[in-house]
Amino acid sequence: MSKHVSLKVASRIATGRNAVKKVRAEQAVPAILYGGDAEPSLLQVERRAIDGLLSHAVGENILVNLEIEGDKKGAGRLALINEVQRHPVSRAILHVDFHAVSTNRKLVAEVVIEPIGEANGVKNFGGLLEQSLRSIEVECLPKDLPEIIRVEISHLEIGASLHVKDLPVLPGVEYRAEGDITVFLVSEPKTSVETPATEGATAEPEVIREKKAEEGASDAPAKKD
Repeated sequence: MSKHVSLKVASRIATGRNAVKKVRAEQAVPAILYGGDAEPSLLQVERRAIDGLLSHAVGENILVNLEIEGDKKGAGRLALINEVQRHPVSRAILHVDFHAVSTNRKLVAEVVIEPIGEANGVKNFGGLLEQSLRSIEVECLPKDLPEIIRVEISHLEIGASLHVKDLPVLPGVEYRAEGDITVFLVSEPKTSVETPATEGATAEPEVIREKKAEEGASDAPAKKD
């Protein structure tokens, strides 16, 4: 199930490009918290803290208890990291979206599907493993949210497939997809077929040569007596 970790954040008031630049200059990352009954809140989180959290994450779904600096309630806000924006070249974190969740209310999230083992049809018979579905929507309470869905595939032979209905049963988790949708398939190995040369192709030059020979014979001058 998804880990529940604490993350210290601070509120921010100023908005706009210059304000964001100032936050990043302070080695922090701008963020926003939305969802739930409260209005969206502008936040910032220490870069080192969010980098460390994401680098140790197994999957994409991370539940955090946001400890907001100066929050009078002091209980923190339970949230799901919904989106992480990164620089296209350096991959540095530019912005984080947190989605507030309730412990007693179901949520919907996308969870990555990961194969475990090597299919027998691939290992011993040269087949190819195809993964048609790489993630799936699930519905569950926050405490039941899986970080990742691992699926054992070592038993799959050539031509065998595994569908949504075959995914592991997880307590409190409902898959939001049709059961007949294919997740994994072991296909036959691809082989190249060479087209043999036809007899007509080899015989054609001989016919042309013979025709030229006949034409040459008819064009030759007649022998004088």
